[in-house]
Amino acid sequence: MLNRRNLFQAMAATAGVTLGTSLLPEHLLASPLTESIPGNTTPKRIIFFMQNQGFDPKTCIPAGLKNSGSLAKVKLPEPISPLEPYKDRLHIINGLHGVHTSPSHSAFFGALGGYRGSDGVPPSGPTIDYELSNVLPQTLLPHLCIGMDSIENMTTKPTIATLSASGAGQPIFMHSNPNHLYQMLYGGISTGDIRRQHEARSSMMSQIEKLAAAKGQSLPSGDHQRYGQYVQGFKEANGLRDRLETVADHLRKFAPTVDERYTQPKFETDWHDVLLDLGISALTSGITNTLTIGSGRGEIFGAWKGLGVDQQGHNLGHMDQPDNPIWIKIRQYNSRMLVKIMESLESIPEGSGTMMDHTLVVYTSNNADKQHTNGANWPVMLLGNFDGAFKTGCFTQLDGKRPINAFYTTLLRAAGQNCDRFNMDDKMAKKFDSDTGPVKELLV
Repeated sequence: MLNRRNLFQAMAATAGVTLGTSLLPEHLLASPLTESIPGNTTPKRIIFFMQNQGFDPKTCIPAGLKNSGSLAKVKLPEPISPLEPYKDRLHIINGLHGVHTSPSHSAFFGALGGYRGSDGVPPSGPTIDYELSNVLPQTLLPHLCIGMDSIENMTTKPTIATLSASGAGQPIFMHSNPNHLYQMLYGGISTGDIRRQHEARSSMMSQIEKLAAAKGQSLPSGDHQRYGQYVQGFKEANGLRDRLETVADHLRKFAPTVDERYTQPKFETDWHDVLLDLGISALTSGITNTLTIGSGRGEIFGAWKGLGVDQQGHNLGHMDQPDNPIWIKIRQYNSRMLVKIMESLESIPEGSGTMMDHTLVVYTSNNADKQHTNGANWPVMLLGNFDGAFKTGCFTQLDGKRPINAFYTTLLRAAGQNCDRFNMDDKMAKKFDSDTGPVKELLV
C-alpha cells in the first residue's frame, strides 16, 4: 500500500526527471525540426557553462592586456589555450561584480539569479537561463540542465538542483547520470535493454501520475500545493516523452552512440564527456535551445581523476589557480568542451550560415573569481555573437560598478526582451548598479 509518506518519498526519488518548466501543448520545435517559426526569424540558442571553485581572471586575460582591446595580436593564457584558434569568436569580460550575491563557497542559485544565494537556501527568483528559455523560440524541452561531478556523487545523487530555477522556491533539476538522461531523451527510439527500461519507467511514471493526482485531493491545503508541484512534474515528464516519440525518425539522426563509457565508466570524466554529448545532441536536434552545464554542480565538490588530478572537492578551491598545473588541466578540459560545442553547432547548416552563428556560449563560475570570494570581480567569457549582437575577438575591462544582473539584462535584450533590470529593484540598483539597461560595452 502506498501511503502518504511513501508516496512523497517515491516522488522525491523521481522528481529529478521533471523539467522545471511548463511544457504547454502549443510549444513548437525550433529549427532544425521546423523550417520556420511564426514571429521568430532567427532560432537563437544559449549555453551556460558554470565551473565551480571560481574563475581567476589571470587564467583567461592575456599577459600585458590591461585595457579593453583586440585579441588578434595577443596569445591566450595556457589554461584557455585550446581556444586560441577561435579568438575571433571570443570575448573576455572582466570587471562585473556580484557582491550582493554573497558567493563565498558558491552563490548557488544566485550565480544565475543575481541575488543572494547560499547552501540549502531555495531560489528567491527565476534564473537567467530559465528566463531566456521563455524568450527564445519554444522547443519540446525549453531548458536542459546537466551536472558534472565525481562518480560517487553523480551515482548517489543523479539529480540535484543548485543553479537554475523557474521562480521563487522553484528549483530546476540538473541531470548527472547519462544513462537516465539518455533514456529520457532517446529511450523511445532505442532497442534492447535501453528500450525495455524506458518502457518500464514510462509505465511506472504514468501510473504514479494518476495515483498522485487522485491521492493528492485529500491532503491539507498546505501540503496540497506542494504536492501539486510533484504531480505537475510527472505530467511534464510524461508529456515530453510522448512528444519526443512524435519526432522519433528525426531524433535517430542525432542520438549519440551508447558505449562502455555510459555503463562502465573508468573515470568520472567518461560521464562528463557523454553528458556533454547528450547536451550537444539536444541542441543540434532541436530538442532544446537553452543548455546549462554545471561542472561541480554549483557546489564545492567536483573531481577530474580522468585528467590525472587526484585532488578533488573543496581542496581544489584553496589552490591558487594561476600557473597551477592542476587548474591548467581542468580549465583546458573545459576549453576543449567549449570547442566541441562550437564545432558541433558549426557543422549544422541554419539559415544562411550555421547553428553557431545564432548561438552564444557563456562561460563563467558560480563562485565569481575564486573560492571564499566576496564577489567583487566576476569574469566571464563569451563564444559566438548571438546572431551578431555581441562583439567578438576582444577583451573588455569594466570598472567594477555593474553587477552580473546587468550582464543578464544584456542577454535578455539581445534575445529580444525589452527590460532595464533583471532581478534587481530600484533600491538594490542604487546600491549595486551604476547604470541601467544593458552593458553597452559588450554589444555591437
